[in-house]
Amino acid sequence: METHEIDLKPVLHITVDAIGEPGKRVFYIQARGEDETITLLVEKIQIQTLAIGVEQFIIELAQRFPNLSEIVTDYDELEMHIHPPVDPLFRTGELGLAYEQDGDYLILVARENLAEDMPAEEARLIRFWCSRSQLRNMVRWGVEVVGKGRKVCPLCSEPIENEPHFCVKKNGHKSK
Repeated sequence: METHEIDLKPVLHITVDAIGEPGKRVFYIQARGEDETITLLVEKIQIQTLAIGVEQFIIELAQRFPNLSEIVTDYDELEMHIHPPVDPLFRTGELGLAYEQDGDYLILVARENLAEDMPAEEARLIRFWCSRSQLRNMVRWGVEVVGKGRKVCPLCSEPIENEPHFCVKKNGHKSK
């Protein structure tokens, strides 16, 4: 079976969001093109890592191409939520970034996460052709979405499930 590749070029809107209660949330990337909307399942850590990667990549691009236009870094929170139907095409295994200078596109590449017994060449691949502003706004929103999750204990760095929190750094004693 050949690799399935989809190019969403250009992306009219791209975002990340989560559905569910903190601790049980499911994270998504959703992009809308001219004629289609693509939704993918992602992990929280992928959003966090992507945010770091996009910021570093944008800095590198600005150094390599000093004449690039300024990035617009404002967004409307209401527009950043995903829209139904939320029917993910696949669970994302890998995310990557590329750049096309001719159109000034940042390209977010998402490869499907396959079961271990599946050949890698069967993985579907999506390329989201975004402006630098779209992708920066998406990851900045993503950091906010991730931050709306469970509180983290400042001592043990574990999520606080219930109050009082059972913290191993306090020798197994419950902390307030």
